[in-house]
Amino acid sequence: MGYPLAGIRVLGMEAAVAGPFCTRHLADLGADVIKIERPEGDFARRYDEAVRGLSSYFVWLNRGKRSVVLDWTKQRDREALDRLLARSDVLVHNLGPGAMERLGLAANELSAQYPSLIHAGISGYGSGGPYETRKSFDLLVQGESGVISLTGTPEQPCKVGISIADLTAGMYAFSSILAALVERGKTGKGTAIEISMLECMAEFSGGQLYIYQYSGVQLERAGWRHNIIVPYGPYRCAGGRFVNLAVQNEGQWERLCASVLERADIAADPRFDTNAKRLANRRELEPLIESVLSELPEDEVLRRLEAADVPYGRLNDMRDVVEHPQLEARDRWAEFGSPAGPIRMLKHPMNLDGLPQRAGTVPAVGEHTQEVLKEIGLA
Repeated sequence: MGYPLAGIRVLGMEAAVAGPFCTRHLADLGADVIKIERPEGDFARRYDEAVRGLSSYFVWLNRGKRSVVLDWTKQRDREALDRLLARSDVLVHNLGPGAMERLGLAANELSAQYPSLIHAGISGYGSGGPYETRKSFDLLVQGESGVISLTGTPEQPCKVGISIADLTAGMYAFSSILAALVERGKTGKGTAIEISMLECMAEFSGGQLYIYQYSGVQLERAGWRHNIIVPYGPYRCAGGRFVNLAVQNEGQWERLCASVLERADIAADPRFDTNAKRLANRRELEPLIESVLSELPEDEVLRRLEAADVPYGRLNDMRDVVEHPQLEARDRWAEFGSPAGPIRMLKHPMNLDGLPQRAGTVPAVGEHTQEVLKEIGLA
């Protein structure tokens, strides 16, 4: 197969994470993504200089796009923006509250002027309601959505270590755009898509949210363990190493006790013979598990877990992931061009049979301005 989105032009009035994450995936599928940047560039370009002087976030989120610098407060640049809109299939933006409306680019105005355009707006809280005009960033939405209340130890809440609210919104925007393109293929009409980061995170919290809604119970933070399933999480082996256990049913629990811990009596203990009891008595059970595992070297624990068919994993850091044998065996790394030279990055994980991996380069600020302006008839 070729690139499914070849011939689709996407205009990205975007910055930071959510919008760029969405459009990078569209670019990976073959879309011509034109990234509109202000003269100073996307502020994510200045997050860090870790990748040969370039921002790690920017190179990750913006490969395969064409960068065009426009100052849309100037008449000539606004004319260029209007011409690009007339020639685009999709518009993605995650500008601040009211920014698109002030530019005369509200969803209803765009739909009237460009009836085949798919317009996808990403915001913190969506239009309407008391939070409509609030600025939003990943940390703030993690807090508003209750995700921070579920993350961390009983003593100390914490945020998720990646930009989970931004990334979730970006993926919902991406999938919604694909659905809208399918629908447009049937009707010829575009549509407006509104993605709220708060709504995305509330959806992701559904299990814990409904536990509270229907039982009144706010689940206790369990740190790196699980607040519903036991044993589930990292447990200490000899030498200070940890192994991740993910026991999901009674068969796995019984095999863990009999073949890994070599303590079948633990599984038979009436305090621990169901998950609900293990959860209620975790303060007695989990130190008991670790007391056995802490006498065994990690390699021996892993060997026993594999032989017993009990789900397990290692507790890796970023160095381990960069050198992960599974990523290496599946050829998940490739070189991508950038203003700083070739950069080794992960391929996208959309493994459609026959879909070629697009080795798009990371653009410099305004690198494609003249090229794109020429395409739309402006010198």
